[in-house]
Amino acid sequence: MLRTALFILSGNAATSALLLARNLLLARLIPVADYGVAATFAMVMAVLEMASTLELHQQIVQSPRGNDPRFQAALQGFQVLRGTLSAVALLVLAGPIADFMGIPQATSAYRWLALIPLLNALQHFDIHRAQRSGRYLPVLLTGTLPAFGALLALWPLASIFGDWRAALWAMLIYTILGVITSHLMAERRYQLRLDRAEMRQSMQFGAPLLVNAAMMYLVFQGDKVIVGRLAGMEALAIFAMGVTLTLTPTLIGAKTIQNFFLPKLAAARAAGRPDVQRHLAKAAFEAALLTGSVLVLGVFFLGTPVIHLLLGAKYASLSGLLIPFAVLQAVRVAKTGPTVVALSVGQSSNGMWGNLPRVLILPVSYLVLRETGSFVFVIWLSTAAEAVGLALTLWRLHRVSPLPRIPAPLLTSALTLISITAATHFAPLQGLGVKVDLLMGLALIGMHVLSMRGLRFYFGRRLPDEI
Repeated sequence: MLRTALFILSGNAATSALLLARNLLLARLIPVADYGVAATFAMVMAVLEMASTLELHQQIVQSPRGNDPRFQAALQGFQVLRGTLSAVALLVLAGPIADFMGIPQATSAYRWLALIPLLNALQHFDIHRAQRSGRYLPVLLTGTLPAFGALLALWPLASIFGDWRAALWAMLIYTILGVITSHLMAERRYQLRLDRAEMRQSMQFGAPLLVNAAMMYLVFQGDKVIVGRLAGMEALAIFAMGVTLTLTPTLIGAKTIQNFFLPKLAAARAAGRPDVQRHLAKAAFEAALLTGSVLVLGVFFLGTPVIHLLLGAKYASLSGLLIPFAVLQAVRVAKTGPTVVALSVGQSSNGMWGNLPRVLILPVSYLVLRETGSFVFVIWLSTAAEAVGLALTLWRLHRVSPLPRIPAPLLTSALTLISITAATHFAPLQGLGVKVDLLMGLALIGMHVLSMRGLRFYFGRRLPDEI
């Protein structure tokens, strides 16, 4: 069981590491302002994904009909339809979007980006269906191989163009390779079917997820839009890089937790095994908390050297923002535990409630940035909103499923975030050295090992009649 979890983690980590390497290399090869323009491409693509998110591929994993070829063909047909609509929308809106961001020279780039949602919609859903039987290699390779190909292509692209156009063509190469890989890994013949009944059911399943996707866009991109509008492309580049460096590890953790625990939780529920469900839920909660703590500790010890080594002096101002960014992402990823457990019992609205406070705080963030010009206040406002969101996800889950008892892991993670933040702020004033930092880090790691009893129990023993 641990081997399977590590396999999923390594696959997700490889894909995310390659995408992160692509971003870091791009930031190193092109001017800071051009990297800011490139960041708007990701923001635009996130809008399209948000507007059409119905988690159709997750239905293949979660639905009892996931192995039915006609059901799969209907979902693939619906996916192509929504991808086509997204592509047309971006073609029409390319000019207004470029004008809104103050970069009219990028209008043609946004039109080329319209190919991406259409190409993504052509991916074969067999890579997701394989997860039902515990085969994760197809979906992992469909992420890893295209990311590697796009990374290899980036250096010659940057040499040819020398600006944000290198990012555009790298994104297109990544998308094309993803489609090709998904079809090479498929077992069934690719089929498309438009079925109104299936589309209606998918809309019903995906409606809360669609609302949550809109919130997720505002969560991940709202602050960037505000920074880009108020502070310009260079400031956006610094802010976007801070988000990338700290968000990527938590996305790896969150995706691994969902890929590993969601099928098992759903199977335990279907088999009528509340004891197994309870153990799995506790382990999922603790895995989410551990992900955030590992991020904060890693950034504390390695963040500044990584910036200097990989990005150079032009991103030096990012060093002082890394710990606030890391704490923000640690609180955000803690919501993964309750959200995955909620999905396993059919509560797809849990994530939507968890993101609501972050959305509501955006107008305040806009005013704060306009008046102070400081990113730090915006980051801490977002962190407070994420903490409220975590409380809401727990409240919503409690209405449909018992909450696992995790006071010790929760307190340990909270202590880690507070201790590291305080050490970052006060250590330079007190003249504390590296030895003190190392002792504190070792003590926090030891506390995590002792408190994460659910994870130790799950991976250290075999559950009775394990699903």
